Amino acid sequence: MGRLSELFDPASVGVLGATDREGAVGRAIVENLRADFDGDIVPINPSREEVLGLECYADVTTAPQIDLAVVVVPPPAVLETVRELAVAGIENVIVITAGFAETGDEGAERERELAEIAAEYDLNVVGPNSLGVISTDAGMNATFAPENARQGSISFLSQSGAFITAVLEWANEQGIGFRNVVSLGNKTVLDETDFVREWGHDPETDVGIGYLESIDDGRTFMDAAGEVTAETPIVLVKSGRTDAGAQAASSHTGAIAGSERAYEAALEQAGVIRATSVQELFDYARALSGLTEPESDGVAVVTNAGGPGVLTTDAVGDSRLEMATFTDETIGKLTEVLPDESNVYNPIDAVGDADADRLGDALEIAVSDPNVGSAAVVAAPTAVLQYDVLSETIIEKRETSGKPIVTSLMGGQSARAAEEVLREFGIPNYFDPSRAVAGLDALARYRDVRSRTVDDPERFDVDRERAREILSRAARRGDNRLGVESMELLEAYGIPTPAGEIVDDPDRARAMAESISGDVVVKVVSPDISHKSDIGGVKVGVTDEQVCDAYEDVVSRARTYQPDATILGVQIQEKLDLEGSTETIVGMSRDPQFGPLVLFGLGGIFVEILEDTSVRVAPVDEGAARQMIEEIRATPLFRGARGRESADIEAISETIQRLSQLATDFPAILELDVNPLVAGADGVRAIDLRLTVDTEEL
Repeated sequence: MGRLSELFDPASVGVLGATDREGAVGRAIVENLRADFDGDIVPINPSREEVLGLECYADVTTAPQIDLAVVVVPPPAVLETVRELAVAGIENVIVITAGFAETGDEGAERERELAEIAAEYDLNVVGPNSLGVISTDAGMNATFAPENARQGSISFLSQSGAFITAVLEWANEQGIGFRNVVSLGNKTVLDETDFVREWGHDPETDVGIGYLESIDDGRTFMDAAGEVTAETPIVLVKSGRTDAGAQAASSHTGAIAGSERAYEAALEQAGVIRATSVQELFDYARALSGLTEPESDGVAVVTNAGGPGVLTTDAVGDSRLEMATFTDETIGKLTEVLPDESNVYNPIDAVGDADADRLGDALEIAVSDPNVGSAAVVAAPTAVLQYDVLSETIIEKRETSGKPIVTSLMGGQSARAAEEVLREFGIPNYFDPSRAVAGLDALARYRDVRSRTVDDPERFDVDRERAREILSRAARRGDNRLGVESMELLEAYGIPTPAGEIVDDPDRARAMAESISGDVVVKVVSPDISHKSDIGGVKVGVTDEQVCDAYEDVVSRARTYQPDATILGVQIQEKLDLEGSTETIVGMSRDPQFGPLVLFGLGGIFVEILEDTSVRVAPVDEGAARQMIEEIRATPLFRGARGRESADIEAISETIQRLSQLATDFPAILELDVNPLVAGADGVRAIDLRLTVDTEEL
C-alpha cells in the first residue's frame, strides 16, 4: 500500500463527537466500529465520560494515541478540532460533518480554511460531508451506514454517500464483497485521484470502481489512472452527462466537444472502463475481479435453450466481441457427443433434455478450440438439469482451460444456490445473458488497455515566436475573437494554407488576385460574423475582372447583416480544386477539468448537423491521431471509396498533431476551428480559421 495505508489499516480509531444518544451519527459510528474492528476505539467528547461502555476522553490531548480520527463535531468546531489533531501528530482524518461548501458562502469559507490546515500539516483528509470509510480487511466500518460491507477484492469510491448505503444493502444480497469503501464527500483534500493511485499500489485490490459527479483535476487524474490501469482495472460511472458547458461555446469544436465528450475522451485515454449504469458498474466489476482477460475476441456460447442462446448471440454482435468460428475438429467432436437434433455450430444448442454432463462435454470441447477466447454458459432450469452439478462442472472446465467463462443460469432459488458456488471461484453468474456477455466484453476491453502503447507526442519544428506575435497583436487590438486574418498562426505551426492575403481596398484586391494563378475566393474578414457564407460574405470562383465588384459586394452584405460588425478587410485566397477532396474539421477547445481537447471530423457546413467527430485530450501522439481518423463514420471517404483517390492520411494525422502542439504551447487559446481543412491525395489545406483567445494570458 501507499501513503494512505494507515487510513485503511489503523491500529486505533478516535471518534471526535462520539455519543450514546439514540439516532446520533456519533453513536452509529462507534457502534459500527465495535461490530468488527479489532483495534482500539477511542471516543472523544468533553460532555461524556463513557460511550457505549467505552471510556470517553475530553479531547485528543488526554486521549491515547490514535492513528485515524473520525470527526463528527458541529461545523463551527471542525477547524479547531482538525488543527488539534494535526498538532497531536494525527495524519489521517475523516470529516463526517456537513455544513461546508455545499451550504453556501460561509460553508465555502470554512472549507477553504480546512484545506489550508490540511496543507500546512500535510494531512490526509476525507470529506467533509462524508459518510466515512470502510476497510473490510481491517474489520473497520468508520461510517454511519446501516449495513457493513462483505469482504472482497473490489475497492469502491463514491461522491454520494447515499449511493454507498444503497449499494451496500444491495451488494450484501448479491453476495458482492469489497476491500475498501470510501465516501469522498466534498473532496477538499483527498479525491478520486488519491484513491485510484492508492489502489494501484494495493495487491489485494483486484478492481477499483466508483461513482463520480465530477473530476476536479482532470489532467492529474488521467496521469494517475493511466499508470494504475496498466495493472489494475478501474471502472467508473459518472452522472451529469449533459453538455451544459457547450452552451457557452462560440466555436464548432466548443459546441461539439462539450463536457461529456471531454470526460469520455479522458477516461478512455486513461484506460478507465466507463459504465453507463450502476448495473453495468457491478457487472463489469464482478468479471474483472474474478477472471483473466481473454486472449482473443472469439466467444463460444453453450446452452440448453434456443431462445436464450439467440439472445446471447445478439449480445455478442452488439459488443466488440465476435462469435467464434469453430474448427472442423471441434465440430466433429461436438457431433460425436451431442444428439442429432443439437446445433454443433456456435451457439452450441445441446437441446432441452441436456444434463450437466452433456453441457460440460460441449463446454470442454468448445474452450479447447484455438479460436475461442472465452465462453458463456446459458441455461434454463429443467427437470433433468441440476444446477449444482453444472456449476461444479463449469468450475472444473474453467480451471482446466484457463479461459474466462461466465454463466447465465436463469431461474430462482436453484440458480442462486449455484451462483454462490460459482462465486467462490470467481465465476460471475447473471440472470440476463446480455449482462454475461457485457462481463466478457469488459474483460476484452481491459485486455486492450493493458496491451496498448502510448508514445511521447512528436515535437515539430515550429515558429513559436511568430505565433506568439500574431496572438499578441490581437491582444493589443483588444480582440479576443480572431479569424482568417490570423491564418499566419497556422503557417507558423506548419499547417498548409492556400496562397492569399487580406486587403483593405478593391484595387489591392485586384492586384492580389492577379498574382494568383486562376480564379480566387473573396471572403469578408470579420470576427463578429461566424457563418460568412450564409450571408453572402463569400464569393467562390471570382475572376480578376470580377474581383473589385466581389469585394464591394461582400463588404456591403456584411454591413447590411450586422451594421456594428468589425470588418478587418477582405481575404483574397487561391481557389483550390476540391474535386475528389473531403472537407474536414480539426479544432480544439479548452476544458476546465482536462485542458485542451483536440477534435477531428467531417467538416464544412455539415459539421454541427452530422457531428461525425472524434475527440482526444491533448497532447495527441501519432497513434491517437490515427485512431481519431479511424473512428469517424466518414473514414471510407479518406480511403478512396467509390472510385475516389485516397486522401493523404499521414498529412491529416500530422495536422492533428501540430494543432495539438499549438494548443498545449499556448494556454491563451481557448477555442480554435480550422474548418474546412480540405484533405486530398496531395495533402491538406486549411481554408478557414476561427479562434478565441484569453488576452490576459498572452
